[in-house]
Amino acid sequence: MKYKADKITMQVIRYAMEQVADEMGYTMVRTSRSTIIKEIMDITCAVFDAQGNTVAQAHHAPMLLTGFELTMRSLVSRFKDEELCDGDVIICNDPYLGGQHVMDILTISPVRHKGKLAGFVGSIAHHSDMGGSAPGGVAGGMTEIFQEGIRMPMVKLYKQFREDREIMNIIGTNIRVPEKTLGDIRAQVAANFVGVRRLKEIFEKYTIDVVSKCTRMLLDYSEKRIREGLKAIPDGTYSGEDYVDNDGVSDTPIKIQVNIHKKGDHATIDFGGTSSQVVGNTNCPLATAWAAVYYALIAVVDAHVPPNSGCYRPFVIEAEHGSVVNPKMPKACGARTNTSQKICEAMLQALSKALPDRVTAGSHAQITTCGFSGYHPETGKRFVYIDIQGGGAGARPTKDGRDGQDSHLARFMNTPIEAAEMEVPVRIERYELIPDSGGAGKYRGGLAVRRDIRTLIDGMTFSRYGDRQEFAPWGIFGGKEGSKGVFYLNPDTPDKRRMKSKGLDTLKKGDVVSLHLPGAGGYGDPAERDPAALERDIRDGKVTAAGAEQYGGKRVAGSE
Repeated sequence: MKYKADKITMQVIRYAMEQVADEMGYTMVRTSRSTIIKEIMDITCAVFDAQGNTVAQAHHAPMLLTGFELTMRSLVSRFKDEELCDGDVIICNDPYLGGQHVMDILTISPVRHKGKLAGFVGSIAHHSDMGGSAPGGVAGGMTEIFQEGIRMPMVKLYKQFREDREIMNIIGTNIRVPEKTLGDIRAQVAANFVGVRRLKEIFEKYTIDVVSKCTRMLLDYSEKRIREGLKAIPDGTYSGEDYVDNDGVSDTPIKIQVNIHKKGDHATIDFGGTSSQVVGNTNCPLATAWAAVYYALIAVVDAHVPPNSGCYRPFVIEAEHGSVVNPKMPKACGARTNTSQKICEAMLQALSKALPDRVTAGSHAQITTCGFSGYHPETGKRFVYIDIQGGGAGARPTKDGRDGQDSHLARFMNTPIEAAEMEVPVRIERYELIPDSGGAGKYRGGLAVRRDIRTLIDGMTFSRYGDRQEFAPWGIFGGKEGSKGVFYLNPDTPDKRRMKSKGLDTLKKGDVVSLHLPGAGGYGDPAERDPAALERDIRDGKVTAAGAEQYGGKRVAGSE
């Protein structure tokens, strides 16, 4: 059957390529070794055209998706077509070459069809350890990127299906758990090769000419939809702001401000008013800043548009070099997620002034990434266990916020208790929702989570970077603030003490780390809340009798 490039074929090829990206992700999850990939799914995959434009993305972490844009620009400028062969895998984790942070490795493979470069496939995944001064690379307070782990330029890890053992040995020599990290890198490579094979099948079926025409049509289609959505927004400048608690070195808050200048069918977004780069590692490289801006814009303007490079054409992003959202080398940026979350929050706050029925209230807006490391008492081997904690999601225009989930920007899964206890010497003693942590409103903010982790060995290190412990999640249109987060060591004992949100400590056997994550803000006047909904919250233990007083003194069953 002979196919032609038309709107129907374009959509068929679109979904075929999205399936390729999804299958790559499933392959990686099934073949990986560390919990951060196989349980949390801190990954994503994508398909690109021969010019490096994103054509299709997997349904994984939105925060990582647009991180490919700058990397692909670097790649196509560094390699000539004839230098890219079947079976090549290019690897990079440099935030200053378009990456996100050292822990996120990108693997990109060219796809050739009948001797011609026809496109690329790529994967990105967070790894359990890349060396550096803190196990897992997640401690707050690091001041140079050299402290964060081994940094790889854009080099070929595989050449025509053959692994470069020297590069692998260099990586393995500089990390704490090489059997896991190298295994996870090979899982990414396997995902790439699956993507290459599937994409070639599409070229074989439809021909490279038809596929190329359809992908160009697809990018134009996404651009047109975004421009049409922008036209529905009144022209003007819309600003929003939020704060990162600190950089892990000083206690100085870090201001994030976005200014959306919308005119006709395009918009320019600048960060005027945002803090300069900081000493600690909460600096946010440009790829991650772009991802947060693009995510918020697309989600509000047209949430169902096919996500590809065409979506980004109507937008210009301006970020001063040397600011916290575009730092200068060699500034550390391992904890950049807490800054990117605030970019997204500031974007939603700004857009609420133009499209109040399409945004949420403030969410927990942080990613508490924890690293536990030591030597397993049964095997004597070193372990690094990375865990990521969420919180409450902001209340919506017509619904309550979701309880105890990761942020919408990252959308990670949780690590099941059984998976953690099976692999490392810890015991999860509490994992529960925190009553009254969601801000009151016509629609209630999502509840926060408490997770208590007991160490079963001496000398285990606990590194982390958290946030939203000084600035509460904001309510909107009369909604109340959600609760702030806090970390405790040995709660419910005479030795209880508050821990810094960003840092590195050494624990002794029996210590308990208690993570109280932030909640989320409410949407609308609490006095307008449906009494039946409030009664249900009280019955379910999500709101206490004292908490019910925020709802305008309504008398409901169970509040006495």
